Amino acid sequence: MSAYALILILAGVVPLLLSFWPPLRFYQHGRALAATLGLILLIFGGWDVFAAYRGHWFFDPASVWPPRIINLPLEEVFFFIVIPFCCIFTWEILLFFCRKDKR
Repeated sequence: MSAYALILILAGVVPLLLSFWPPLRFYQHGRALAATLGLILLIFGGWDVFAAYRGHWFFDPASVWPPRIINLPLEEVFFFIVIPFCCIFTWEILLFFCRKDKR
C-alpha cells in the first residue's frame, strides 16, 4: 500500500464512521454530499489533469498505485473525495455542537 493511500484511509475512516452517529445523522444528506463531492472532483480534478498534462507536476510511480483515471493515480482521485468529505463533515460537526450549545 502506498503512503498516500494510507494517509487518505487514516484521514477518512473516523469521519466516515462518525457520520453514522445517530444524533448527527450526517448520512441523511447523501445526495447533497455526492453532488458537492462530484463538483469538487470535476473542478479540481480537471485542474489536476490539466496541470499534470502540462508537466507542472507529476506523480512518482514508486509512490502511487499503477492504475490511473484520466492520467491521475487512484490516490489523487480519492484525495478529491476524502479530504473534502472530511472538511464538510468537520463543518457539520461544528454546526451541530454550536446549535446544541445554544439550546
